[in-house]
Amino acid sequence: MSENKPTVAQQAPYAVDVEAGKTYWWCACGNSKKQPFCDGSHKAGPFLPLEYKAEAAAKLYFCGCKHSANKPLCDGSHKKL
Repeated sequence: MSENKPTVAQQAPYAVDVEAGKTYWWCACGNSKKQPFCDGSHKAGPFLPLEYKAEAAAKLYFCGCKHSANKPLCDGSHKKL
């Protein structure tokens, strides 16, 4: 991870079945071993996890490349890397 750019965890989204009412912490640094969610690896750098509260049970696609403009969800940015 550089000072300005997160580590690309993978160049594809992570499909996750979320539960209604549950809070998820998306990894923004790309270094978590529990992708796409935070495991505390960001503590050595400038990135902080992003809170996502699921309003309904659904399959969502969380960004794996960490470059989405629609964080924490995928917007296809990985196709341009």
